[in-house]
Amino acid sequence: VQLQASGGGMVQVGDSLRLSCASSAINNYDVAWFRQSPGKEREFVASTSFNGGATYLINDVKGRFSISRDAAKNAVYLQMTNLMTMDTAVYYCHTMEYDGAVWGQGTLVTVSS
Repeated sequence: VQLQASGGGMVQVGDSLRLSCASSAINNYDVAWFRQSPGKEREFVASTSFNGGATYLINDVKGRFSISRDAAKNAVYLQMTNLMTMDTAVYYCHTMEYDGAVWGQGTLVTVSS
């Protein structure tokens, strides 16, 4: 599977963005979003099971972010609202195949005050 992430941009505090992760095979996979801020390690942000029946968000983004998927569009979304400067990072979508992790190319989100 190949993952294509998109939707990043430069926004201000309080704004919203929706990130997309697309792949023709994505409907068969659990998918997660990670992010990496400058000078920090990559961290897990959210995940959804292959059928969307189970989702998980880290505490820092609960109430502001949501993860969903659209099977018809072969996509997984990370809806981000009330963005904060701490959300500035490169966001990556991720899944696991039998032979290891698969990462999308990353999309940059910059939140300015």
